[in-house]
Parts: sequence; structure tokens; C-alpha cells
Amino acid sequence: MTVRFGLLGAGRIGKVHAKAIGSNPQAKLVAVADAFEQAAKDLSVAYGCEIRTIEEIESAGDIDAVIICTPTDTHADLIERFARAGKAIFCEKPIDLDVKRVEECLAVVRQTKATLMVGFNRRFDPHFAAVRKAIDDGAIGDVEMVTITSRDPGAPPAEYITRSGGIFRDMTIHDFDMARFLLGEEPVAVTAHASVLVDKKIGELGDYDSVSVILSTASGKQCVISNSRRATYGYDQRIEVHGSKGMVAAENQRAVSIEIANGDGYTRPPLHDFFMTRYTEAYANEISAFIEGIATGKKAAPSGEDGLVALALAEAALRSVKEGKTITI
Repeated sequence: MTVRFGLLGAGRIGKVHAKAIGSNPQAKLVAVADAFEQAAKDLSVAYGCEIRTIEEIESAGDIDAVIICTPTDTHADLIERFARAGKAIFCEKPIDLDVKRVEECLAVVRQTKATLMVGFNRRFDPHFAAVRKAIDDGAIGDVEMVTITSRDPGAPPAEYITRSGGIFRDMTIHDFDMARFLLGEEPVAVTAHASVLVDKKIGELGDYDSVSVILSTASGKQCVISNSRRATYGYDQRIEVHGSKGMVAAENQRAVSIEIANGDGYTRPPLHDFFMTRYTEAYANEISAFIEGIATGKKAAPSGEDGLVALALAEAALRSVKEGKTITI
């Protein structure tokens, strides 16, 4: 079975997904839509697909599924439109910046019985997936504590900050999903602290660039998340899970994994510079899982409900910062 795709959005993340589709023998990129004509043209030339409007993709008989990579404030409306059009839907996170709007959107998805998968790509990273497998295999006993470090190499531009929904909804939301993925239990309490240490303009826009979060489950399991919009040494992505019988960890990845030892000491190549190269395999595996779900009828995961819970945790973290207290979910 070959799944025929329409891509909505030819920006940075759209290009990442186009590459994943292009490398999958069970996928074909049929058309791309973007408000910026040159962006759509560049991608169509690179992958041999047509340029169409969203309306044309919506009504197309030669497109089975869409990937939504448009600005966040368009996601929920597009999901509803393509659910009613009978297309399978993959949408980048978050579905919306408001929990109530996400709930309304998911009601339409359920009503139409549409396939919806949300883009929490880190679940599909081979290294992080191996950590989950070690937990499932009982290698470290019962999970007790999770530590997630996620730091970007640099802060995004001010224009991005104004539309992102803030660091918790934009950046930490990936870590909220990973925390649930590794803890195996739902967090019931959120304590968060946030500062502006990287760029004062971010603070002037009402956001933060340095945050720490503690999640707790009903049984007492804990997850500590550390985020920063600045890591001078590269894209910092690490996880550690401590259990009753031991520990499993996924270290930072490098484009080349070598180590040089000489009179100057031990040196290794730099980390990946950002998510486009660090998570290349994760994006490819993510699209493969989406295609498999379409072919088998298996419920998509991460689901719209996973997206809703991660957003609820993000909102709780923001409340915790503003109110200076632990928020119970």
C-alpha cells in the first residue's frame, strides 16, 4: 500500500516531513500548499510534487492523508476540515493553544472517526525508544524517577515567540509527552519555576527562556525537566530513568560518534546543531508509524488525546509559575 500525502506548510518542519515521506517506499508526496509561493515551489521542485491550494488538497481524490505544518493557530480548524473530508491527519504539536478548543476539535475527530496522529516525534527516536524498551523488559525494575534535559542551541526570533504560545506550550510540551511515555503513569501535580536569563526581549513579550518543572504521579513517581533556550555547546537532549533495580539513560548524540585521545586530553565532535539533524530517524520512524496505522486501522499514537494531556500539563506549569504554587491536575 502506498499512502498519498498532501503537505500543508513548506517551512522548516514541513521540509523535515517532506524528507521523511520522500525516503519511505510506502509514501508518495502528491501535493504541497503554502501561503508563500516560493517556499511551495522550492519543495515541489525538490520532491517532484504539485503545488495546490488547501481547498484543492481537501477535495482531491488522489490524496489519502495530510500532514499539517502550518502555524499553530490554524491547526484545529484544518484538522476538523480534513476529518470531515475523510483524510487521515498528521498534525504537528500543539493542536491549539487552548485546552477547550482542543476538546472541541477532538469531538469532531471522534464524530467523523478520523485518524489523527500528533507530532511528538521523540517517542520514535531510536535511543529514547530503547530506554522505554529497557523499562518494559524489567531491566531497571519499577520506575521511580525520570530526568529530562532539553536545551536549544539558541533562542528563537521575537516573531516566533509571539505566536508560539510560550515556552511551556512550545518547547516543554515535548518533554511533558516524554515524561508520560517514560513514567507509565499520569502526572497529578505540577510545580514549575521560570526565568528570563537568555534574552530580555523574551521577557518583554511575556515569555520565559529558562524553566524547571517537577511532575508527580499518584504513586509518588517524579519527573524533573530542565529547559533552556541557550546551550552554547549544541542541541542538548538527554534522558535518565532511575528504577528500583538500576538506571537507564540516553546520552547526547553527535553527527559523528568518535573520541580522540592525545596529549591535549580526550575530545569528541560537537553535538547536533538542532532538531532537524538530531531527530532525523525519529521523523522517519514517525511517518512510518502513521502509515502503518492507516494500513492496519490501528489507533494512531501519539493521539489527539495525548496532545490534549500534554497541553493541559503545559497550562498547569504556566499557572504554577504565575501563582507560585504546585498545581494539582
